Amino acid sequence: MWASSCTYFITALLNLYINKFIHVRRFLYSSLLAFLIISCKSNSQSPENKHNKETNHASIATYEIEKLSDAELANYKHKLNTFFDSMLLRRNFNGGVLVAKGGNILYEQYIGYKNPKIKTDTIDVHTPFHLASTSKPFTGMAVLRLVQEGKIGLEDDIVKYFSGFPYSGVTVKDLLCHRSGLPNYLYFMEDKDKWNRNAMVSNNDVLDVLIKYQPPISYQPGKRFNYCNTNYVLLALIIEKVTGKTYPEYLKQTIFKPLHMDDTFVYTPADSGRVIMSYKPSGAVWDNDMFENTYGDKNIYSTPRDLLKWNNVLYNKNFIRESLLDSAYTPQSHEKPSIHNYGLGWRMLNLKNGKNVIYHFGKWHGFTPAFARLIDEKAVIIIVGNKYNKNIYEAAKHSYNIFGSYMQSEPSGEEEDIQLPTGPHTLAPIAPVKKTGVNDKKKMLIAAEQKAKEKTLAATKPKETKSVTKKPAVKKTIATPAKKNKK
Repeated sequence: MWASSCTYFITALLNLYINKFIHVRRFLYSSLLAFLIISCKSNSQSPENKHNKETNHASIATYEIEKLSDAELANYKHKLNTFFDSMLLRRNFNGGVLVAKGGNILYEQYIGYKNPKIKTDTIDVHTPFHLASTSKPFTGMAVLRLVQEGKIGLEDDIVKYFSGFPYSGVTVKDLLCHRSGLPNYLYFMEDKDKWNRNAMVSNNDVLDVLIKYQPPISYQPGKRFNYCNTNYVLLALIIEKVTGKTYPEYLKQTIFKPLHMDDTFVYTPADSGRVIMSYKPSGAVWDNDMFENTYGDKNIYSTPRDLLKWNNVLYNKNFIRESLLDSAYTPQSHEKPSIHNYGLGWRMLNLKNGKNVIYHFGKWHGFTPAFARLIDEKAVIIIVGNKYNKNIYEAAKHSYNIFGSYMQSEPSGEEEDIQLPTGPHTLAPIAPVKKTGVNDKKKMLIAAEQKAKEKTLAATKPKETKSVTKKPAVKKTIATPAKKNKK
């Protein structure tokens, strides 16, 4: 319509120009002709392009709400109110909870204060919380969408993206499923010979130290699972490399804005004035450290309602094709049979009765988020808090039973992102020694690894034939620490 109208009008104008006004208004009509050509071209193309973008965003955000009867809604709401009131809300909880099924919000509560010590600003639906490792699925899905676009290959050696990278054989897929063997930056960046601990660490700083100092790998790539935050710091850098955008800007443009996740963002130093702090169980502030600025592995802030939108889009085939989504939910580590595993950006619970939970919890200072998706029932459990509270993990896990046979009966005793879910070197949880500071988790894992080595050595050591006088055991008092490091 526009194209034919423009052609007709331009032709008529040319005839008029040639026959009558060639010597009189040459400049005027030349200018008008140029204007009309540009205008017609713009009107014939721009609306279509704009429509395509709007349609793309609209199709991504589309989610069909499941129809539940009044009786079903009332039943779920009663069970969830009773459950969370006793399991979480009365247990020093400070944060937000949202539970939904098929897009229907069944339970939503916001309890406490942005600063629980001052108790002035109450938490509400628009209060964003640090997601800690619950940020990793965003990084993982962003990478898979770039795989879908042909900009990244899952089997690409990451040397392709980082000139001078000293660890060959590590693929993008290895990073996604924590099978790279790379050292954890939370540890090697603490070495004062490698980094000034008074300086903030960026993603590029992590890469530079890896290249310059080449800290030793934990094992050969692909050999086993080992949860490592370096993997997702590097994935964020790969996203930046192939898109030409910063990680915060790319996620904003491709996920947060299209989904109308208006209270969600990736933290940068420019956001320091608008984020809430986290707190110890006592209410004392949990101090920041030199790792506050790294992202990809953490540092997304969001709300329960925005995370519901995130959950919903993962059922939309316009967001990512089904085969890639299935690969994200496929267990990648099989060294040891276990109901726990890790896919491409997601933890998973694969029960023997066929039930599956796709989830990712997290811990960063006092932030302890839980995000769990029950695919069979299209239910989602979302809990965020800024006052350290291990009950968040237990409440999330036990709430699965409200929707189906998920067999979450006994407390697991797990500290999310401390215990490794699979592999021959999976460490049993140990009672940690009370410490403070950024090295807490490092010391815990070193102690656990030493304990595992001693156990292996004891098992292979020949038994003594002579009797040995045993010394009486010294009973130690072990206190629960206020852990600082994440994952």
